[in-house]
Amino acid sequence: MPAHRSQPTRREVLRGAAAAGVGIAFGSRILGSVAAHADTSDAPEYDVVVVGAGAAGMTAALVAAKRGLNTLVVEKAAKFGGSAARSGAGIWIPNNEVILAAGVPDTRAKAAAYLSAVVGSEVPADRQAAFLDNGPNMISFVMRNSPLRFRFMDGYSDYYPELPGGLANGRSIEPDMFDGNLLGAELANLNPAYIPVPNGQVVFSGDYKWLNLALVNVKGAAIALETYDRWLKAAAQGVKPLTMGQSLAGALRAGLLQAGVPVWLNTPLVDLRVDAGRVTGVLVTRNGTQTLIRAKYGVVVASGGFEHNGEMRNRYQQQPIGTDWTVGASSNTGDGIAAGLAAGAEVALMDDSWWGPVIPLPDEPYFCLSERTLPGSIIVNQQGVRFVNEAAPYSDVVHVMYEKNAAAPDIPAWMVVDQNYRNRYLFKDLVPTLPFPDKWYSNGTLVRSSTISGLAAKMGVPAAALQNTITRFNGFALKGKDLDFKRGDSAYDHYYTDPAVLPNSCLAPLWLPPFYAFKIVPGDLGTKGGMVTDAKARVLSPSGVVIPGLYAAGNSSAAVMGHSYAGAGSTIGPAMTFGYIAANHIADNR
Repeated sequence: MPAHRSQPTRREVLRGAAAAGVGIAFGSRILGSVAAHADTSDAPEYDVVVVGAGAAGMTAALVAAKRGLNTLVVEKAAKFGGSAARSGAGIWIPNNEVILAAGVPDTRAKAAAYLSAVVGSEVPADRQAAFLDNGPNMISFVMRNSPLRFRFMDGYSDYYPELPGGLANGRSIEPDMFDGNLLGAELANLNPAYIPVPNGQVVFSGDYKWLNLALVNVKGAAIALETYDRWLKAAAQGVKPLTMGQSLAGALRAGLLQAGVPVWLNTPLVDLRVDAGRVTGVLVTRNGTQTLIRAKYGVVVASGGFEHNGEMRNRYQQQPIGTDWTVGASSNTGDGIAAGLAAGAEVALMDDSWWGPVIPLPDEPYFCLSERTLPGSIIVNQQGVRFVNEAAPYSDVVHVMYEKNAAAPDIPAWMVVDQNYRNRYLFKDLVPTLPFPDKWYSNGTLVRSSTISGLAAKMGVPAAALQNTITRFNGFALKGKDLDFKRGDSAYDHYYTDPAVLPNSCLAPLWLPPFYAFKIVPGDLGTKGGMVTDAKARVLSPSGVVIPGLYAAGNSSAAVMGHSYAGAGSTIGPAMTFGYIAANHIADNR
């Protein structure tokens, strides 16, 4: 029996006995051996302990501290910020003060209609309402209690703008520039960006739409020049400019510094302490020793998903799956979810993730966002046939990949482009016309040929089928109407496209050799499943009973978006909101 628990349940005893007998590993936690050497003497006590220093955890900690609660954040990784720090940091929060000030015609009623249409009945109405009611307040709170500021991502459409309440001009916001100097020595502990902003530029997420087009679009060229101008102004003022996820995580951490909240890095969660059915603390490893930290009023688990835990992915998710295709933070191995399960939590949505098509480049997977949407590209399966609207929301593309893979294999699929596409558009961080790196070819991620038949041979697909597919698609492009998959019918489809391409900015023929094909696999921004929570972010048991003292937010909890994805920032927006809700509930009921 774990030494740190009092009154263990029969289920826990059986789990421990089974694990001790056969050595079953659950994530990074070995059942039955937890806390055998824990130091519980003189255990420190805080009012609230937050597990995880990502966007959800730092928001929860900031709220708790500002509500007068003595708060500690423990973080497994050597850096703070988690996946949020790596991201573009779009944040989907309807009806918030930033978008209203920008003139977005949003209302609570519109947002409710849209979220209900997107999510459906699989997410309880009270949780949807809690997100909508608290999201705007959360945005206002962090702006008034940290250096974090936001800007409207003008034109970044909701993902399903044609649904009731959807907005074609979007609801998403992103962090404004943050001065990294405000972090002092803590700046060195910020988790680095997934794709760093080039030196000498200050780039926002909203800029990438135009930077992709800088060679062929006047506004794109102007935005490119503006990114340099911003950097020059920042340098003249002695500012260390951070944007996107770096700004989000950095500004939240600065807020915690101002509020006097300690963040213990290199401090992984081992288990939750449970006394008489209530979660009363956490067991962590600190400086090589398992140490108990007591939580007087509550524990908020915001330690991310399980995208880097191969055993859990194999247990819960569809095949093929693995840990090599995710762009989530490497520390996300499901530790918080595992501890919650051991404490009696129910879990849901474990089969799902924040999916997106990924190109498995040799150094790291590349989340393919704009590249598959720009005109002059198609995605085909292993028969050389299109099977999806390439410009659809990225999560939908992967859902289709899994749905169709058994009958017509499309994992991996291939994205095919021509030299005209390469000459016009930024690809990842490669400016137009430059050759693709040799190592992309050598590891099989990319193939090239001067003919369609030669390309098909290198892809391993039937040449006639690929030629017919391209010929048919080229006809659609010339007429401006995709009769097979309706690419370009939704306003969302046109966000990452080329306004100069007519009659449909999503569609351009593939005609100029050489031709290229990139391998496409089902990647993700992180897993979507986790502990089931109520409208107050309290963790529930399988019978729907609240587990006292235990809260969850972010990817440690089952997503309020269900199996869908409302708009850019549907991961971070709800994560921060339910962190905010959890801390306020603890403060209100202390």
